[in-house]
Amino acid sequence: MTDPTPTTEPKPATDPKTVNPMLKTALEFGPILAFFAAYLWLKDEIFTIGGTEYNGFILVTAAFIPVFLLCMGALWKLTGHLSRMQAVTAVLIVVFGGLSVWLNDERFFKIKPTLIYLLFGGALAIGLMRGQSWLQAVMEGLMPLKQEGWMILTRRVMWLFFGLAALNEVIWRTMSTETWVYFKTFGLTAAILVFFMFQGGLFKKYSTEEAAE
Repeated sequence: MTDPTPTTEPKPATDPKTVNPMLKTALEFGPILAFFAAYLWLKDEIFTIGGTEYNGFILVTAAFIPVFLLCMGALWKLTGHLSRMQAVTAVLIVVFGGLSVWLNDERFFKIKPTLIYLLFGGALAIGLMRGQSWLQAVMEGLMPLKQEGWMILTRRVMWLFFGLAALNEVIWRTMSTETWVYFKTFGLTAAILVFFMFQGGLFKKYSTEEAAE
């Protein structure tokens, strides 16, 4: 489809179900915060399972995977919808978290954010090369913008994702596991929030007339 105008697209048969915002937030961020708290609790512990020693990070990772999937399943059940970004994230968590546990090597789980942001940034880059804003399809309901605004925002978000991928590589390769856990839990989220806070000028300049009214 080359025409990005949403008014020409047929509406889905059923809209996403309404869910309590607090519950939705808890399901989305609860597993991450639980991972952080469990890591701080068990980071210095060594566990012997089946004759193999596992540190606290690996054990917490093993517990995080099913908890995350259960929360995503509950979110899908409540809303009737999961975004492509959530689906891709879930697959990468299972694959790379599973590799970390199976091979007893925490590096696989640490590289996951790098791959997530490279995939998302690469997808946006492909859309831009085709003259399309694929970010618009994901976020249009949240930020009504003119087409030119969507193209500018997509380009900026693309570079944000590539920058976060590079930053994650620097952090996990040069700093301690504890530093990376703090960065993963709070740093990445804060970086995205700060980024969108600084896009106020773009939102104001390219907002649709309906949004301005």
